[in-house]
Amino acid sequence: MSAEDQNVTDQDNNSQAQQMQPEPVEQAQAAESSPAAAHPPEPQAQPKAVDAASGGFIWGTGRRKKSVARVRIRLGNGEFKINGRDVDEYFRVERDRLHVRQPLAVTNSTNRLDVYVNVIGGGTTGQAGAIVLGLARALKATDPTNESVLRDNHFLTRDARKVERKKYGRAGARRSFQFSKR
Repeated sequence: MSAEDQNVTDQDNNSQAQQMQPEPVEQAQAAESSPAAAHPPEPQAQPKAVDAASGGFIWGTGRRKKSVARVRIRLGNGEFKINGRDVDEYFRVERDRLHVRQPLAVTNSTNRLDVYVNVIGGGTTGQAGAIVLGLARALKATDPTNESVLRDNHFLTRDARKVERKKYGRAGARRSFQFSKR
C-alpha cells in the first residue's frame, strides 16, 4: 500500500467519523459555556404570591357526592368559617369537625391561616369531604412542599363514589320489590 492510498483511506475514515457525530458547532459551544444548560435547575418550592385582585385569598374547590365547596384561605390567626358560621356551630358531629381540620393539622398551619368556606348541596358527610378536598387544594397552592404530605394522607384524592341511580322494575338501585308467594 502506497502513501497516497493510505492518505485516502485516512480521509475516508475521518469523513465517516464526522458523519456519525453531526453535532452543530453552536450547540456544542452552548453546552460547554453553561453547565446549567445540561442539567436544568430543580424548581424551588416558593409560597404563592397573593395578588390584591383576589382579596388576598387563595382558592380551592372541592367536591364530594352532591356537595361543592369553595374554600378561600389567607394568612391570619386560625379563624374557620363555613357559610358565615363557626365550624363548631356548623358541624354538630365531632367526626366531621375533626375531618375538616385534618389538612390544617397535617401541614402545621392550624393557627396561621384563616379559612372561609361556601358549601352547597348534599348532607353533612358530603360537605365535610368537599371542604377537605378544597382546603387541601388551597394549601397545595400556597406551598407546593405541602403536596406530598397532603397526598400521603389522601386529602388530594377526589372520592368519586356517588349514589347509584334507581332502575325501573326495582325498589331502589338494586333492591327488588318484596316477594309475595301468593
